Amino acid sequence: MFYLTFAFLITAFLYASVGFGGGSTYSALLIIYNVDYLLIPKIALTCNLIVVVGGTIRYQLNNLIPWKKVLPLIVFSAPFAWIGGRIPIDKELFLSILGISLLISGILLLIRKEEIENFSKSLNSKIGIFLYGIMSGFIGFISGLVGIGGGIFLSPILHLTKAMPSINIAAISSVFIFVNSISGLSGQFMKDNSASLISEFVAYYWLFFAVLIGGNIGTYLGIKTFHPKIVRRLTAILVIYVSLRILLGF
Repeated sequence: MFYLTFAFLITAFLYASVGFGGGSTYSALLIIYNVDYLLIPKIALTCNLIVVVGGTIRYQLNNLIPWKKVLPLIVFSAPFAWIGGRIPIDKELFLSILGISLLISGILLLIRKEEIENFSKSLNSKIGIFLYGIMSGFIGFISGLVGIGGGIFLSPILHLTKAMPSINIAAISSVFIFVNSISGLSGQFMKDNSASLISEFVAYYWLFFAVLIGGNIGTYLGIKTFHPKIVRRLTAILVIYVSLRILLGF
């Protein structure tokens, strides 16, 4: 129990520093510790919410959230996150999708483009908004299905397309994860809401406290101190490691 709690605290710390919630790695850790797979998306999404709500507030207080850019993304993604959360999925498929998703996102995080200082003009064009919207809808669906917030997919894509500066990508990812986590979590509980399952879910409250502490420290240092390039690459290595653990059967 101690090791899992500590792992969640460190995960929240690392992910929050680059605007993520950590849902993908929470899920992987819970799988490694043989937690009931029906509980995993619910615990991971709840931890996501706890981490990114603090991050969203801090980014807003620092005027880093480009609301006109993020609103079209969450309008497309939120309904699909709810749909994904509602769809039943067996354990083998769940593990396969999660493992492959983690591996792809980890590789994407390692790809580094030169830092930019301005927002891309494509974000203001109709075709650009449409394409980013379709992309966010797909991310939302996968996120709800396996219990992650989707920022780990959105952020690398925004970096690769040079959409905006890194700090704004972190801020937009935090909002994106927050909304998708709410939608996905509501879908998950509508799908599986037995009293026994909810009782087991509540028993993991100590993980929620761990990510609250780690997430707040990570967000603060990510905004004030850490170089985003270093943290992003450390996070990528962690993501790839846990993805291989899942795909290779631990």
